[in-house]
Amino acid sequence: MAKRFAFIGLSVITSFLSTGLYAQNSGGATSSGVNLNGTVNTITTAVPFLRISPDARAGSMGDVGLATTPDANAQFWNVGKIPFAEKKYGISVTYTPWLKDLVPDIFLAYIAGYAKFGQDNNQAISMSMRYFSLGDINYTDINANSLGTGKPREYSFDLGYSRRLSPYLSTGLSFRYIHSAIISGLSNFSDYKPGNAFGADIGVYFNKTTELEEDRKTTIALGAALTNAGSKIAYNSTHKDFIPINLGIGGAFTYQADAYNKITAALDFNKLLVPSPQYDAAGNQYYPDKGVVSGMLGSFGDAPGGFSEELKEIDISAGLEYWYQNQFAVRAGYFYEPKTKGDRKYFTCGIGVRYNVFALNVAYLVPSGSGINRNPLSNTLRFSLMFEFDQPTKSEGSSSDE
Repeated sequence: MAKRFAFIGLSVITSFLSTGLYAQNSGGATSSGVNLNGTVNTITTAVPFLRISPDARAGSMGDVGLATTPDANAQFWNVGKIPFAEKKYGISVTYTPWLKDLVPDIFLAYIAGYAKFGQDNNQAISMSMRYFSLGDINYTDINANSLGTGKPREYSFDLGYSRRLSPYLSTGLSFRYIHSAIISGLSNFSDYKPGNAFGADIGVYFNKTTELEEDRKTTIALGAALTNAGSKIAYNSTHKDFIPINLGIGGAFTYQADAYNKITAALDFNKLLVPSPQYDAAGNQYYPDKGVVSGMLGSFGDAPGGFSEELKEIDISAGLEYWYQNQFAVRAGYFYEPKTKGDRKYFTCGIGVRYNVFALNVAYLVPSGSGINRNPLSNTLRFSLMFEFDQPTKSEGSSSDE
């Protein structure tokens, strides 16, 4: 018996492909600048796994991470945060099931780490690897004839460098290699080939703490990151797709009431810097053929619905985090995407435990939507294991003979 029906496998794969073909629009839009009257005009890219949050801490806070306190997962959110990490070394491992309610073997695995060095540890190198597996898929044609079994998968490798420029400001840069084999093991697609691309992240982070009185203080943090800025990716000889180039701006405010209680509120805004789908005079949707730079710059003003649609291309994440004795954390958050741009709306929650050099974060996405609108992470637990320490040869907090 086939491991899955063909329509499930093909729907998963096609959801991860952008298209350069014309598609019939059902909403009656006729030309650029018109009122789309609620027509769904979602921006699509190749390798969207690059935008899946691989961090259970941020995943329990509505996917905020641009300006929250830095840890090993800052490599994903904002590489510029790392010089402000509390410890000298850090490593994090995260496992994220995908479409858990439908299939058992689709998942995202992520590992990231950093090491600080230099005067007062004002510099850092960092790296990470993402691996997205779509499991084993048995393909059939329209007549249910077997086409073979495929093992679609995607992965990326990062290497970053960051530096603290002042007591309050830091910046960072990382480079990324991306590999995407979304139709693997099939000989029927003679023109298909795995896609390869390169990208870069640039991040800036500002962090300032104000002491109010003993054990009371406030911290204001601001962060901005341009991520996945790089080449297009091609799966055949005739077409290339944008990767998910993204601009994010965020802020976080932390209030420490005393030696035991601390709360953080964070807010992020994210926008894809890729061309918006357009409409011809007949109302057909198409994707403009632009270069990377022109597509990025033009993405601020190319929405066919005008400025009001441009605003709808901004996703909003909001999160809260409460720490008790810097050992136990409770988190909650909300993610909002306008209906015509994907309609992802969900609440998240989670907990965190920290002891010595070890930390465990757990995130849960509250079930939302139904059918094709159901979030792939609905009713899913995500786990992140983290180790952060100052001395690689000695347990943090171990007793001293001095």
